[in-house]
Amino acid sequence: MNKKLLMAAAVGAVMSSSMQAVTIPGRPIYSLADSSRVFDLDEVLVVSQPKEQFRLRQQPLSSNMFSVREMQSLNVRDLRELSAYVPSLAMPNYGSRYTSSIYVRGIGSRVNSPAVGIYVDGMPLLSKSAYNFHSYALERVDIMRGPQGTLYGQNTEGGIVRMYSRNPMNYQGTDVNLGLGSRWYRNVELTHYNKVSDRFAFSIGGFYNGQNGFFRNATTGERADRYNEGGGKLRLVFQPTSRVGINYIADYQYVRQNGFPYGVLDAETGRTASPATNRQSNYRRNIFNTALDFNYKGNGFDFNSTTSYQYLKDYMMMDIDYLPADFMHMEERQHQNAVTEELVLKGNRKGIWHWTTGAFGSYQWQKTVAPVHFDGEMDAFLGSTIRNAMYNAMVRSMAGRFTAQGMTMEQAMAMAQQMIESRGGVSMDVDLASVPGLFHTPQLNLGVFHESSFDLTDRLTATLGLRYDYSRVKLSYETSAKMTSTANVMGTEATVVLTSLLQDEMHNSYNQLLPKLGLSYRIDDSGSNVYTTVSKGYRAGGFNFQMFSDILQTELNRNSSQRGDYDIPHTEQDYDNIRHTISYDPETSWNYEAGTHLNLFDNSVQLDLAAYYMQVHNQQLSVMAGNYGFGRMMVNAGRARSCGIEASLRGQAFDDHLSWSACYGFTHAVFKDYTDSLSEQGALKEVSYEDNKIPFVPQHTFAASADYRIDIAESGLRAVTIGANVSGRGKIYWDEANTYCQKFYAVAGAHADADFGAVVLSLWGRNLTNTRYNTFAVNSAATGRSYEFAQRGNPVQFGVDVRMHF
Repeated sequence: MNKKLLMAAAVGAVMSSSMQAVTIPGRPIYSLADSSRVFDLDEVLVVSQPKEQFRLRQQPLSSNMFSVREMQSLNVRDLRELSAYVPSLAMPNYGSRYTSSIYVRGIGSRVNSPAVGIYVDGMPLLSKSAYNFHSYALERVDIMRGPQGTLYGQNTEGGIVRMYSRNPMNYQGTDVNLGLGSRWYRNVELTHYNKVSDRFAFSIGGFYNGQNGFFRNATTGERADRYNEGGGKLRLVFQPTSRVGINYIADYQYVRQNGFPYGVLDAETGRTASPATNRQSNYRRNIFNTALDFNYKGNGFDFNSTTSYQYLKDYMMMDIDYLPADFMHMEERQHQNAVTEELVLKGNRKGIWHWTTGAFGSYQWQKTVAPVHFDGEMDAFLGSTIRNAMYNAMVRSMAGRFTAQGMTMEQAMAMAQQMIESRGGVSMDVDLASVPGLFHTPQLNLGVFHESSFDLTDRLTATLGLRYDYSRVKLSYETSAKMTSTANVMGTEATVVLTSLLQDEMHNSYNQLLPKLGLSYRIDDSGSNVYTTVSKGYRAGGFNFQMFSDILQTELNRNSSQRGDYDIPHTEQDYDNIRHTISYDPETSWNYEAGTHLNLFDNSVQLDLAAYYMQVHNQQLSVMAGNYGFGRMMVNAGRARSCGIEASLRGQAFDDHLSWSACYGFTHAVFKDYTDSLSEQGALKEVSYEDNKIPFVPQHTFAASADYRIDIAESGLRAVTIGANVSGRGKIYWDEANTYCQKFYAVAGAHADADFGAVVLSLWGRNLTNTRYNTFAVNSAATGRSYEFAQRGNPVQFGVDVRMHF
């Protein structure tokens, strides 16, 4: 045994005498203990926490933590897939990398403000469009549920996800991951970790990932979900002294994919047809995130500064009628630049008082160009609608004169129709131009926070926290619409051009106090504890610029009876109405939670259990724009309630040869005060959704996995591991009226690994039962007829991965 191995063994012994593990550069090896034990990953996978004073399972909150080995065992490749193994959490795999919806504990939405924050190596990701990215070279992932606003601010109402890259100071060598699977899945990842000296280390890596896709567009013949993506990552670690540490990270990723493979859904049977749009929707995105982290260990305090720059530029084209018909499609180009700065002071002295205080600021520039194109069949549809309205008005007017002369209404209507047709009838041709849109939406966020924990006794700890959060959102827009209609009325032809220009600027500011109170009681010396906590969560308000095409089309339709060219005027009152229509308020919630973190059976089993009750005010919901049913918008429901339980178990058995885990979440999320106005036969009708389930939120989330390792005495093959996993979700309602849903479903996977030391060969399978289910569904009336559309979950898939370290 060389000197490095002896030193690593000594460090492992100091960290945990029960663990009986050694760490050589690049690869942990665990020796067989006398009895099976499961270890606190927060002790084994140590990462810097600039804010928290205690390890994750010692804090008064519900959480899960995953190591890189656990993620490999579960065969998860990004956060969407990992979310299936977290109770009460859903990040569905649908649409494209653009769509990053996260639902937790009954809250969440598809657009605008997220309910869950994501931190990568201490850097907060500001853009929801950057949440969905390829994950690689990770050390661990933490998922914390419940409002985290005191320490992390707005848009963490449902929790946060913290992702940590491997630290080249602690891990050296070169990792190569190769993957190949059915549907021409292919994956290449290469990362090199180098500790140049005791003061400086770096890692550099890159990846390529692609797949031909599972679904074929029945109209175009293309693969509707084919994708290719690649990128690179750099990390520099500099520790000039024992007190000073500097970390620099830079991550670039590019993706190009066909997306949004939605097919017509039969709501009664739950069966979804293949996508069949006449245009193949697609998405392209460039993201570049970089951050500089500086930390200093002083006498009595730790100081941490994190400065980041985030860049996103993307393009999306979506066929938004989702049909073979050529009604409409839209484009969207986002260009975002953002900077963040966070300063944190944390006490580091032992005693009864533990404290953290800090300040946060961010500014985000965003320009969005989002034209909506109305195609031939939309022109025909609008022309027919206007023609029929004009024709019926003429028939009623002429029939009124005939009835005054003594005819019955039936005779008068027939006479009027005959007279109109004999004189050439009525026809209408409409040419609806594309609706351009230019939107600037800068956002400012500032926050100051403090959290203190007091050891009231040697077992009881109280936590008090408060944050002041200020945000300012602004919208500057310019958009217009033009409709040319040519009417032929009983031989007389006339052309009318309707135009509408909307141009304005507006802003809103919001202030919030985000308090937190928690109590934690340590049951025994093994770390088991019980806790209770009360905290406030907050999601920022903003503006719905996605729905301007709907507003403009409503205006044109309302003025379609004009007999000459007409430029629709707009008064200050009109703009006030638009401001009211497109703005949505912040969502706030109070979360009441009690739970426990238990180490059972001589630390062979860990149990985490939580029960919560949430009161939500101004709940933000993503719905289709009301009049025409295209263009998503955010609205506020009045009040909602959510309650549930979350349980996670993980353990070891048979001298650590068997590793297993299981989790379950139950969520009861309902509206308590939400009234909407729906159009019924041309008139608005109020509909109450009180006590209806909140859409897109799974009522049940369940997952389980087990891995059994067989040690091999041969020098070449060290061990064989066989594993299986299952995850399930449901029931999931797709609309506020709860008219259609996805029933509970489960998908199963398995893997078999052969460990040759420097090389691990893994055979895997996903959705082995080929379960048919939907990950997303929506109602749309963009064509004048109401349809339900859905995206199917991926069917069965097999593959092989090769992981190498040298």
